[in-house]
Amino acid sequence: MLQKIRRIVTGHNAEGRATILFNDHAPNANELKGWPGAGVTELWVTDEAPADNLGNKDRSLRPLRHDPVALGTIFRVVEVPPEQPGTTIDTASTFGQLGSTHKPKAEDSAKHPTMHKTDSIDYLVVISGEMMMVMEEGEVRLQAGDCIVQRGTNHAWVNRSGKPCLLAAVLVDAKPAP
Repeated sequence: MLQKIRRIVTGHNAEGRATILFNDHAPNANELKGWPGAGVTELWVTDEAPADNLGNKDRSLRPLRHDPVALGTIFRVVEVPPEQPGTTIDTASTFGQLGSTHKPKAEDSAKHPTMHKTDSIDYLVVISGEMMMVMEEGEVRLQAGDCIVQRGTNHAWVNRSGKPCLLAAVLVDAKPAP
């Protein structure tokens, strides 16, 4: 079961005064059916730049989409479970549920079945736990407080720690990288 993520979203009332629109557990939390224990909680999404700060609609409530739309952003929390012996990740199901335009390629599966990329620049912070960020060449151990700038590169999140790892991520639309 995914950890509940509290979010506070501000806005403006009818008089134009600052107010709190949402103070809740983010409702768009999704367990990834093909990756036992993994999940994504959408906190906020924008579909334009500059972002539109008007309105009171909950912009997190939409079907999952792995990459932001053109000129868009996604703010989410990703829960990466520890890998257990015998656990199989169904990448077709997982990336299909995410609505991913970049599905893992067979030639990358030797490194990890979830090796993928996005057409975005991603700013990530490890909230809790630890895991490895596996690249085509090399890997690095990530711990709580570490910050990552993921620039459209092929990568996988691999949790060998025995405990879930939480990542806060902001994905910003970017030109595709090679």
